[in-house]
Amino acid sequence: MKLHRNLVFAVVDALNLIFNEEEYADKVVQKVLKFDKRWGARDRGFIAETTYEIVRYKRLYIEIAEVKAPFSRPNLFRIFAVWAVLRGIELPDWKQIEAVPSRKIKGRFDELSKIRKFKESIPDWIDEIGEKSLGEKRWTKEIHALNEQAEVILRANTLKTTKEELRKNLLENGIDCEPIQGYKDALKLVERANVFTTDAFQNGLFEVQDASSQLVAEFLDVKIGQRVIDTCAGAGGKTLHIAALMENKGQLIAMDIYENKLKELKRRAKRNGAFNIEPRVIDSTKVIKKLYGKADRILIDAPCTGLGVLRRNPDAKWKLQPEFLDKIKATQQEILRSYSKMLKPEGKMVYATCSILPQENNDQVKSFLASEEGKDFKLVKENKIYASESGYDGFYMALLEKSADKKS
Repeated sequence: MKLHRNLVFAVVDALNLIFNEEEYADKVVQKVLKFDKRWGARDRGFIAETTYEIVRYKRLYIEIAEVKAPFSRPNLFRIFAVWAVLRGIELPDWKQIEAVPSRKIKGRFDELSKIRKFKESIPDWIDEIGEKSLGEKRWTKEIHALNEQAEVILRANTLKTTKEELRKNLLENGIDCEPIQGYKDALKLVERANVFTTDAFQNGLFEVQDASSQLVAEFLDVKIGQRVIDTCAGAGGKTLHIAALMENKGQLIAMDIYENKLKELKRRAKRNGAFNIEPRVIDSTKVIKKLYGKADRILIDAPCTGLGVLRRNPDAKWKLQPEFLDKIKATQQEILRSYSKMLKPEGKMVYATCSILPQENNDQVKSFLASEEGKDFKLVKENKIYASESGYDGFYMALLEKSADKKS
């Protein structure tokens, strides 16, 4: 493989923004890909995939490169050189890339690969919590799986098409997909492609959504005509799925504390043809109190560490801090106890996270059930999804049911 100067420089520019300026990797890649309109799909793919790969294995590569933050431009080129050597790519004779002894790089790689925190490139504290929470065997398998590149998964929007029709439509446009057993509306891309430029996407025939995430709305067991509340809707990936399952019939209230995310949801809902969604900003406790005892179904897709989705957000592990776990656990419990009050007697509620830690998952459900607010609820079923077993994102979901009103 021949390295092209402008592409390598683009990767180094991206790494500078991610490592030194602490910008989000996905936003940086989008920005850098606009640097040169002449870049084709292969060039863009090289920049995006190389950047993500180096972000994913940052700790391992900087250890081998023997550099420390903040990283100078020569440091960043040295990190890139480590990546290239380990890929078996011949380094060009450029002044920016100093002569790097390949044997030394490979020797250091062999040595560090025997230690999990270096091999899987994770901060000490995450490695310790992961092993303590899941056990050494499961954690070792899980963190390895979470370092794999995420596949591109689509969810057919059944308000406008079927999975079979969508597959045929995309194939006519040169994009090959295959169904995934056990996932009703999911299609997996055979090869990576920019699906956002297709007419099928512009016309709202599908959303990009990981297979594990697609299980959450179905877990809620919504019925046509119900009043459903998605309490932490964000930009609405799961809200749109719920709307499709409701066939646009009934009321779907999408709530969030961030108004800008709900504006994005409105835009997406229009494209999807989802007309039963009513966005509401949680700008005070009154918004919640007005709905006490009014919902047939509630989804709490709670804020979390996001440790189950590191495959698609590899920079998250470098942004997370140890104290965040305790903080987010308190938030999750507060949300559960407060938002659950909106459920009717005999209604159902799903608590979900994209984390694999029991502290954020089943432990939170147990604490809720033992609380005053949770005394009328029972756990119906739960689903713990591990990337090492499913091949998709790590997720947790628990279906809870509220008991009927006690007759006096």
